[in-house]
Amino acid sequence: MEAVTSLGLMFIAAFIIFVVVLVAKGLVIVKQAQVVIIERFGKYRRLLNPGINWIVPVMDEPHEMEWRNSREYVDGQGRTRSVPYMERRDTIDMRETVYDFPRQSVITKDNVGIEINALLYFQITDPLKAAYKVESLPTAIEKLTQTTLRNIIGEMDLDQTLTSREIINSKLQVILDDASNKWGVKVNRVELQDIIPPAAIREAMEKQMKAERDRRAMVTEAEGTKTAQILKAEAVRESEIKKAEGEKQAAILQAEGVAEAKIKVAQAEAEAVKIVANTVAQSTNPASYMISLKYIEALQAMTEGKDNKIIYMPYEASNVLGAVAAVKDLTGGIAATQSK
Repeated sequence: MEAVTSLGLMFIAAFIIFVVVLVAKGLVIVKQAQVVIIERFGKYRRLLNPGINWIVPVMDEPHEMEWRNSREYVDGQGRTRSVPYMERRDTIDMRETVYDFPRQSVITKDNVGIEINALLYFQITDPLKAAYKVESLPTAIEKLTQTTLRNIIGEMDLDQTLTSREIINSKLQVILDDASNKWGVKVNRVELQDIIPPAAIREAMEKQMKAERDRRAMVTEAEGTKTAQILKAEAVRESEIKKAEGEKQAAILQAEGVAEAKIKVAQAEAEAVKIVANTVAQSTNPASYMISLKYIEALQAMTEGKDNKIIYMPYEASNVLGAVAAVKDLTGGIAATQSK
């Protein structure tokens, strides 16, 4: 009896353990932004959404897919590098995924071999197509990107390739998105990371860029010298113009001063003559007085000088004496008039 009871307890414990294991196997928790494809005996059964889900153990099992991942390591030069590797997962990530493809060699239209690596941003929109329409989704996307990139670069020469990243990105994105649509994938964008030409081409490009920079520096320096000379010439011209205008104004003012002085002198002489004429009109001839006075002033100028010992007398000296007498008479007449 006790043996039967012990056997029954063991059976019940085994059953409980079996139920617990069965429940544990049948309980599937799916994280947010992920889905799980359930197959029953190898055939698609249903799609598990985020949350708690139940499946039938042994009969149902998740579908596994290849997924591309990467690990980082430090090389001999101390740089951090990324190494891609493949792994199998039973969950499908519905978020946007970034693939960093390894560097590959392509040939341009002018037969120059260059190395390019690209970044691909894509998102799975239909997990069933991604699972059943292609054997290995990461490999298919990588090979499609490489072949498409070779075709696009093969239609461009080197200079156009180096300056047309946006055009290449746009063409590559459109072609990849259209080709991968049947796999349930949406390609959002493609970015070229590096475009590396051969060493000889890089050296020639560096020399060309240096020559171009030197040319621009020389042009800039020449333009600066030209501008400085033009400004200097304009400054000299403006200075000369201002100087000429100043001299002109000074000459005009000086001429006006001389003219005004002469006018004043003439007016003074005219006034003096008028006064003398009015004064001497009563005693003698005014004309004879003025002529005699000018004659005597001329003789005085002739005798001026430090070492002048020669006296010039007119041929008819009696005229001089007559002029002196006339002046004397005139002076005496003026004095007599003033005494009255």
